Amino acid sequence: MITFIGGIVLLLVGYFTYGKFIERNFQIDPTRKTPAEVLRDNFDFVPMDKKTNGLIELLNIAGTGPVFGPIMGALYGPVAYLWIIFGCIFAGAVHDYMLGMISLRNNGAHLPELAEKYIGKSVKHIVNIFSMLLLMLVATVFVLTPASLIANLTPGWLTVKVAVILIFIYYLISTILPIDKAMGKVYPWFGAALILSTVGIGVMLLVKGHNMPNLTLETLRNFHPDGTPIFPALFFTISCGALSGFHATQAPMVSRTTVNEREGHFIFYGMMIGEGVIAMIWAAAAMALFNGQTLADMIAKGTPSVVVNQVSYMLLGNIVGTIAILGVIVLPISSGLSGFRSLRNILADYIGLKQDSIKKVLAVTIPLFVISYILTTVDFNILWRYFNWANQVTAVISLLVSTRYLFLKGRNYIVTLVPCIFMLYAVVFYILTQPIGFHMPMTLITYIVALIVAGAIFGVYWRSGQKQKAKLAPDSLLLNDQWPIEKIQQLKGEKAPA
Repeated sequence: MITFIGGIVLLLVGYFTYGKFIERNFQIDPTRKTPAEVLRDNFDFVPMDKKTNGLIELLNIAGTGPVFGPIMGALYGPVAYLWIIFGCIFAGAVHDYMLGMISLRNNGAHLPELAEKYIGKSVKHIVNIFSMLLLMLVATVFVLTPASLIANLTPGWLTVKVAVILIFIYYLISTILPIDKAMGKVYPWFGAALILSTVGIGVMLLVKGHNMPNLTLETLRNFHPDGTPIFPALFFTISCGALSGFHATQAPMVSRTTVNEREGHFIFYGMMIGEGVIAMIWAAAAMALFNGQTLADMIAKGTPSVVVNQVSYMLLGNIVGTIAILGVIVLPISSGLSGFRSLRNILADYIGLKQDSIKKVLAVTIPLFVISYILTTVDFNILWRYFNWANQVTAVISLLVSTRYLFLKGRNYIVTLVPCIFMLYAVVFYILTQPIGFHMPMTLITYIVALIVAGAIFGVYWRSGQKQKAKLAPDSLLLNDQWPIEKIQQLKGEKAPA
């Protein structure tokens, strides 16, 4: 219990201390007008208040990641707490804040555009492919997981397949609505359900006196029943709640509705801390209520949705437990919707199809839905493994963009460089050793090969950054994104916003 409570306290302290340090390092300008104001189109660029944006960001990034991931991460024992706490404060929240604010300074640009601008045109296609692959996998996973939860709660005729179709219908309706109607009106209610259900689980864990294992010298080891090594598996199993590249695809949407740069600390850094708290609660619940082998058997028989059902009913009873499950259901539904919306925007930008009419929106959206529906027939565990790797590769790309941004601007880039290097090595090692990759044995040779490959990638990246910085003039637009949007567009020869 001490580790659980202490971990949540550390997350909150991190928000008020390290989060503020990251904000100062970015050097916000509260007087600068944002894209939501200057580029308003009443569809994607719409000014919304801080609380609404915060709830949208939380629901966009959460999905079932901070629930399913920590449940599976609980198999490793209390060591999972360390990755949630320190991964969230020093990696995940920094990742989310930087990408959200860099996007805000670049007219709400998505990750592929930012990668092209700050790293180079040669990487644009790679980043586009990874971003679209990740979003397709995320959206599909976040259709399947709520569908399975809904099927468990409802009569026999409402099968997983029927639930999947109903969710797609909801997505289709929401996709053609402006963001303030599709998300701004509904998400506050979804957010309330999420927060209340999560708080309910956490409170009952404490009130009922369940034995939540603490992190001690004796428990600082691997408890996984199958002996799966902590590195790199844990850092991919728990992504949402610690560090997740999916968030880099979501933050730009909210950067288009934010009306003051000062709000970024709450919206981007703060909501990631909130996700860390959710992850702590579900990890603690899984460890407190089930032993490792029982937990592994439950996950193997279905998906972690089985554990969600059991935890909710055991702690809250049938009625309140059902409400809690509904709170978990809204997570993936909201994230799936935002995932498809981001995927549509990125694909439309990539092929040059402006999304200025319902016909054009549907021309991109419907084929994506068809592909996703086909993917729902693939085994969930296979989808989850590919999602995990694509997710953390995207996190590396986002951290590379953030590091380059800070490096070029002469700021403290160590804050993004350290988590970037760690996760770069992890993704290389993961693909070398996993069945979905090269399936090499986890020997010293493989560790060295991963180090060489990761080092080579980083070496090319670092050298190109030095060359890029040497060529920049003091009045370069790349160094002066704090200038008013109108001035930047005028200098670039673009049409002034209406």
